[in-house]
Amino acid sequence: MKIEESTIVETNDYRIIIYPASRPFTAKESKAIAEKLYDFLSTWAAHGKPLSASFKIERNQFIVIAVDEEKEMASGCSIDSLGSVMGELDNEFQLGLFDRMKASFVENGEIKTMKLQDFRKGLKEGTISQEIEVFDFSKSTYVAFLSDFLLPLKRSWAGIYVD
Repeated sequence: MKIEESTIVETNDYRIIIYPASRPFTAKESKAIAEKLYDFLSTWAAHGKPLSASFKIERNQFIVIAVDEEKEMASGCSIDSLGSVMGELDNEFQLGLFDRMKASFVENGEIKTMKLQDFRKGLKEGTISQEIEVFDFSKSTYVAFLSDFLLPLKRSWAGIYVD
């Protein structure tokens, strides 16, 4: 089940895990990712108990996994199995899903992703506008994702790099 098609009520808060790719997905990659996640999440379990989970491909570049932990908590082993599936996708398509030393932002309506050190340098030197919006991959709840996944630079985690 995809988040868009689910019966999730936005006042409920679900645990989420965000996997940011270093580039947009091709149509073929999006289809393969969706198929693999549909198959995996339909059987995903913690200690033999099924997990109520869904996913969303956000902006054609970020994979968001949601788990309703009010029904069943995701355990270390279940998170490891998700990591394994995501690792397979990462290896197959060379997406950089586990590279956390990058920044993704929207500038002039376009999503850009770059190494964190280059991002910091661009902000410092003024080659990256302070009018950008920045994605925050650290969001761990669905409500936080809905409200704060993309923020203006000065309100984001990257705001510390500007005057």
